[in-house]
Amino acid sequence: MIKDVLSFNINHNSDVPKYQQIVNAINDGISKDLITIGDHLPSVNSVCKKYKISRDTVFKAYSILKQDGVIEAVPNKGYYVTGETKKVLLILDTFKAYKEVLYHSFTNNLPDTFITDVQFHHYNIDNFKTIVNNSIGKYYKYVVMGFDNKNIPSILSKINNDNLLLIDWNINASKENNYVFQDFGQSFLEALQEGVHLFKKYKGIHFLYPSYTSHPIETIKYFKKFCKKNNFEYKIITNPKEFRVQKNIAYISVSDRMLGLFLEQCRDKEYEPGVDVGFLSYNETPMKKFIYKGITVISTDFKKQGEKAAEFVMQEKQIQYLVPTKLTIRESL
Repeated sequence: MIKDVLSFNINHNSDVPKYQQIVNAINDGISKDLITIGDHLPSVNSVCKKYKISRDTVFKAYSILKQDGVIEAVPNKGYYVTGETKKVLLILDTFKAYKEVLYHSFTNNLPDTFITDVQFHHYNIDNFKTIVNNSIGKYYKYVVMGFDNKNIPSILSKINNDNLLLIDWNINASKENNYVFQDFGQSFLEALQEGVHLFKKYKGIHFLYPSYTSHPIETIKYFKKFCKKNNFEYKIITNPKEFRVQKNIAYISVSDRMLGLFLEQCRDKEYEPGVDVGFLSYNETPMKKFIYKGITVISTDFKKQGEKAAEFVMQEKQIQYLVPTKLTIRESL
C-alpha cells in the first residue's frame, strides 16, 4: 500500500484543481522516495471518502498519472506505481547553437532515470504563460530561462521555489530563487579589459547591437564604461541596414547574423580580419574556432551552466551560482 507518510493535503479553497493536487502529491512523493515502484495506491473510493472529493476527480488524477507512465491499473487489484522516472522541464528562449551546448551538457549530466522535456518561449509572454500553466504538477524540477517581462515572476510563482531553477540571465529574480546566471555587466567589462591591447590596434570600436536582439542592454552600459576608461572612440549601431564595415575599426557583435554580414563585407572589400579590421563575437559556439581563421569570442561557459543546472536537479539543496564570462582570443581581433 501507499506509505502513510504521504498525504494528499487537499486544499478545497485552492485555485489548483483537486485532481491536480492529487497528481502533484503523488509525483512529489515519488521524487522524494516516499513512494517507490510496486507500491499500491489507495482505491478511488477510499480517496473519495477520506478527502471528501468526487470519484470523477480522483479518477481523472489517476488517469493523468497513468498516461504519464507513473502508475498502472491492474484489473481487480487497483493502481500501482510502475516507474521511478523523474521528468524535468527545461524552458529556453530559442534553440541557437550555444543553447545546444547547454542542453546537451544538462541532459548528459543527468542519470537515465531523468527525462527532460524542452520547450521554447521565443520571448513571447503568452507562450511562456501557456508552457508554465500546462506544466504545473507534471514535473519533478523546472529549469527556466527567462526574459525581460514584468509578468514572469507572477507566472513562475505557481511553481514551488524549491523545484525551480532560473538560468542564464539575472532578470526578474529574487534573492530566494535558485539560479545559475551569467554576468552581462562587470564580468563582461573585465573580459573586455583582457583584450585591451588588441583593441588598441584600431582607431575605434563599434558595438553592433541590432534592434531585433534580445541580448541584455546592460552590456551596452558596460561597453561604454570600457571605452571611456581606455579612451576609445566608440559607436553603437542598432540598424543592421546602416552597417558598413570600415577599415581600422574593431567590432563587437551580439548577433551571429551581423557576424555573417561582417565577413561578407570584408570579402567584398578585401579586408583582413585581425589586420585591417577587428571582430569580437558574443557567445561561443562550436564552429567559431573554425570560421575564417577563428573568431574571437567573449562568452559564458554554457557547458558549465548545463552541469550546474543538472546538479540542482539531482540534489535537494539551494544553488546560487554565477558562471564566469571569459575572453577567447583568436585571429579575428
